[in-house]
Amino acid sequence: MTSFAVVGSGWRAEMFWRLAAGLPGVECVGAVVRTPRDLPVPAFTSLDEVRPDFLVTAVPWAANPGVIVEAVERGIPVLAETPPAPDADGLAALWKRTGDSGLVQIAEQYLLVPAHAARLAAVRAGVIGEPSQVQVSSTHMYHAVSLIRGFLGAGRGPVTVRASRTTAPLVDPLTRAGWTDDDQPRPATTTIATLDFGDGRSGLYDFTDNQWHNQLRFRRIVVRGSHGELRDDEVVRLTEPRTILRSPLVRRQTGYDLDLDDFDTDTISLGDRVLFRNPFPGKRWNDEEIAIASLLRKMADWVRGEGPPPYSLADGAHDHLVALAIEESADTDRKVTISAPPWR
Repeated sequence: MTSFAVVGSGWRAEMFWRLAAGLPGVECVGAVVRTPRDLPVPAFTSLDEVRPDFLVTAVPWAANPGVIVEAVERGIPVLAETPPAPDADGLAALWKRTGDSGLVQIAEQYLLVPAHAARLAAVRAGVIGEPSQVQVSSTHMYHAVSLIRGFLGAGRGPVTVRASRTTAPLVDPLTRAGWTDDDQPRPATTTIATLDFGDGRSGLYDFTDNQWHNQLRFRRIVVRGSHGELRDDEVVRLTEPRTILRSPLVRRQTGYDLDLDDFDTDTISLGDRVLFRNPFPGKRWNDEEIAIASLLRKMADWVRGEGPPPYSLADGAHDHLVALAIEESADTDRKVTISAPPWR
């Protein structure tokens, strides 16, 4: 059994301890909180009161670096929620204090979301040839950057960013709290940025306020390659001279119609190629839960020395540094270039 403790008690912390209850071989031993409170798991007020195999931080941006440093000083591996530090100076300072420890991983789950994992498997299998551009319109900042870099296979090299913002009326029917029952348009800001990674590789970032929850905006992902293109759940590609094929990515979902199995995700496939297979059949978890549970299991495997690191501090820091460059470029209406961060 691999144990972990969560620092924090908000909705994100709750997701970690709730999913751990359904993961064999992984146990949440409690939550570290500033003041005692009733929780579904044991509560501690200090890291001195608990010694887990690893720590998960689920705290506000400003508090994250201090918790990470405190854990590293105690020799405890850390899975830190995104972002690891709020700004560029904070990222550099955190890297200086913890980068060489090899103890810090980042809880970046988007490439583990089933639909994205399937798309990534298709791209890495060479279905569309060499990827050169990724367009993401679904999530914000470091998450979107992680998707763009992941699909491109881009490392932590230089990036040049050009960004702008526009504001337009938009009804916002849903938030994290649920339906708003408000059908009146309100000003919503859209940030669009181009990211140049060099060597012909680029990204397009497109995010509108509350796009995570607002179902009036489509989620969109495009990966362009040398031999074809992936758009959302469809692929067009050249398979041989004079042969262009269009094929859907098909999710097999149990529990529909006369299928009396529980409602669950089974596989996502492209033709006869299975791109994703649910590692937690029977749990009936949604895509985000599958991704977080996968991340927890990867972290536990790494801590036991049985698997690769899930997502390094260097990658998480780089994602956020690029995201900060997008915000800076949009704020100043100027090009921003990231050249040589300390974690390269």
